Amino acid sequence: MKLAIVGSRYFGATVFEALRKQAGVQIVAVVAPEADDRLAKAALTAGVALHVQANPKIVPGEAVPEVDLIVAAHTHARVSNEALAKSRLGGVGYHPSLLPRHRGIAAVEWTILEGDPIAGGSVYHLADGWDAGAIAAQDWCFVARGDTARDLWERELAPMGLRLLAQVVQHAREHGALPARTQDPRFATKAPMLKKAVVLTEDAAPASTSLVATVMGPDRPGIVRALSDRAQRHGANWTVSHMARIAGEFAGMVHFEVARENAGALENALRALEPSGLKVAVATSEGIATAPAGWHGFYLELVGDDRVGIVADLTRVLAERGISIERLNTETLRTETSSRARFKVGAHLLVPVRLDLEVLRADLGALARSLMVDIALGEQAPFANTVQ
Repeated sequence: MKLAIVGSRYFGATVFEALRKQAGVQIVAVVAPEADDRLAKAALTAGVALHVQANPKIVPGEAVPEVDLIVAAHTHARVSNEALAKSRLGGVGYHPSLLPRHRGIAAVEWTILEGDPIAGGSVYHLADGWDAGAIAAQDWCFVARGDTARDLWERELAPMGLRLLAQVVQHAREHGALPARTQDPRFATKAPMLKKAVVLTEDAAPASTSLVATVMGPDRPGIVRALSDRAQRHGANWTVSHMARIAGEFAGMVHFEVARENAGALENALRALEPSGLKVAVATSEGIATAPAGWHGFYLELVGDDRVGIVADLTRVLAERGISIERLNTETLRTETSSRARFKVGAHLLVPVRLDLEVLRADLGALARSLMVDIALGEQAPFANTVQ
């Protein structure tokens, strides 16, 4: 099976080396943005034909020979239709998000910025529209408390991408075709480039003020962007946030850490959103609540067929073990292919250190069996502001 690799940097070079080792796979061409790029150097060392892009935004037809598959690994260039036409199976690329969520160049940064507790990676078909092609393979992971975009990429998403791309190439070689599942555009979000690094943290600078903004109003594109732009202009750090669209209404709460001298200006800038139809409430504090000593933070996820009493049964088990619920999110999911609704729970928990975790896991396992649901429990540093 003949491949062409389009990419750059460490990830592109890593994918190149990994796919070269697959049985029955031959890499016959590499396309890179610069001759001194890490992927370009790897290709030259291996004696593979290299095309250096004249235009960093597009891969022209002449850059790719006749191949079975084009694999994109860390490229910001669009693979042209002329190039795709030279590939028997077209092309696939890796995107570090659970597509269609976070389509765009800064997917990992927006995962952190929006406080997503779960991230993931997608191998998708290269097609018209950024990151909009059918899904060939997908996987997920937890976002650890305190993660930066780099942390999440290096620990979880880069290794995931390498594994998923290898999996798809192997499938293509064995079956002569690629898996394809159409993305649902209802869940698409954009992840444009950010000018400032994003870190999910609750550590405040010594001279900072905590500012919590609650925003509600009719849902429309651009609300989160409006909040983040105002935070960036006033030098505020976007820390904890929770946002949702419920019955056509947007509801969100964001915790900012901002220099004391800028707190008033940021508050005024946020309240200036009200003429656009949003209701904005802002509260300030000089301190940050922290989790009490003797507790461990965990993230719990429950997914199963919807039925009455799931939340009641889950919270009863947690209360009986003395576990505090910091944050509880629920969602009902419906699809066109199933008549049954799926119910999803995501919860941030404070678990006493004295509690035997094996006992807790056994309790949750028994609950999962009785409710016929899936329950996952992952360790995560706790959030502030405990709610019983």
